[in-house]
Amino acid sequence: MNYRHLTPSMSLLLAFEAAARHESYTRAAVELSLTQSAVSRQVQALEQQLGLTLFRREGRHVQLTDVGRLYQREMSHALGLIRSATLQALAYQSGSGTLRLATLPTFGSKWLLPRLHDFYKSHPGMLVHIHSRIDAIDFETSGIDAAIVVGSADLPGLISHRLHMEELLVIMSPDAALAHEDWQAQHLAQQMLLNVANNATVWGEWFSHHGLPHRLMRLGPNFELTSHLIQAVRAGIGIGLVPRILVSDELANGELISLGQPFASQRSYYLVYPPRNERLPSLIAFRTWLLQQL
Repeated sequence: MNYRHLTPSMSLLLAFEAAARHESYTRAAVELSLTQSAVSRQVQALEQQLGLTLFRREGRHVQLTDVGRLYQREMSHALGLIRSATLQALAYQSGSGTLRLATLPTFGSKWLLPRLHDFYKSHPGMLVHIHSRIDAIDFETSGIDAAIVVGSADLPGLISHRLHMEELLVIMSPDAALAHEDWQAQHLAQQMLLNVANNATVWGEWFSHHGLPHRLMRLGPNFELTSHLIQAVRAGIGIGLVPRILVSDELANGELISLGQPFASQRSYYLVYPPRNERLPSLIAFRTWLLQQL
């Protein structure tokens, strides 16, 4: 076998990877600063070299074939390794580096960003680009190097560092607290219970922990972002059950009142990343700093 045919040129692979990710020659062309016809020619050249049909052409649209989808999955991983290796080499040479970090929006704004200046003091040549994410991260296609997530277990295929066990507090507005001089757990059955959509069972866990029947729960609206739920509680819409580290400022300045003791949920915060990024200098520096903080 001629191994040259098994190692297509990088220009062909980049054109295919972009076209496959978008399933569009037009969008791939914009991304690569090429013309649509140039992307089409490069994909066709790759198909001829491999002897494979990677796309089905339906009018002005293209769609990956089954073998094309398989090739995309493997090729995206390989290109990710190449990009990671290049970044590591550049960072090592310059003594600095860049980290593309995905984080939960409220954790990022309420906890991480107020402390990030401390990281920059110790690593002035490094840059941390923050990307807000709620859904699962696809490290093969997103360009993200690492992520801070919340969950109940390590994620398969990723290196995980447990940062902090989630401790939840019941929070209410000062006016709601004044309405009852002696707040008890059972009083929550009379309140609108606000929730974050990605943790829909947490009020049930809290009621079970306090020996209260679930039928007493008066569930209110769900919020996609914890920050929106916190604002709704401040506005007096209802009662919230939120991570303690996300409301420390509001509790300290009296904007919110907490009820009872912190409640340990089934979840923890994790720093996660694919194994290929483990030796990325910027990630090593950030990971060391973050673990010291938490």
